[in-house]
Amino acid sequence: MFFNKSNKIQNSIDTLIGVDTRIEGDVHFSGGLRVDGAIRGNVSEPNTTASTLILSEHGRIEGAVNASKIVINGKVIGPVKADQFIELQPKARITGDVYYKSLEMHTGAVIEGKLVYLGDAAQNLADDV
Repeated sequence: MFFNKSNKIQNSIDTLIGVDTRIEGDVHFSGGLRVDGAIRGNVSEPNTTASTLILSEHGRIEGAVNASKIVINGKVIGPVKADQFIELQPKARITGDVYYKSLEMHTGAVIEGKLVYLGDAAQNLADDV
């Protein structure tokens, strides 16, 4: 209705990090990534493909998060950057700055950091050149 097609999350999950799984180190993914476990390291997609990251209510990431589409219902300690959109569900807890173009925040979600809108900043930079 009010959302354009680019704001829909990917239906398929290509990679699942289970509840009892803990990863130490950076994770680079494409397609759909669902995190139910814990990651200590940066999580990012390659710049060539738009990917979706889903962090469940049991999931935890300690590091920078960078993806086109992000849905968070768990805990992130570090900056979060969504190139297209980010959805913060009721149990989302972010300690760090959130960079976004489109943001949906449910009641109960908590951000301890700044919200930085990327849409106008990218346009203003292009205008200045």
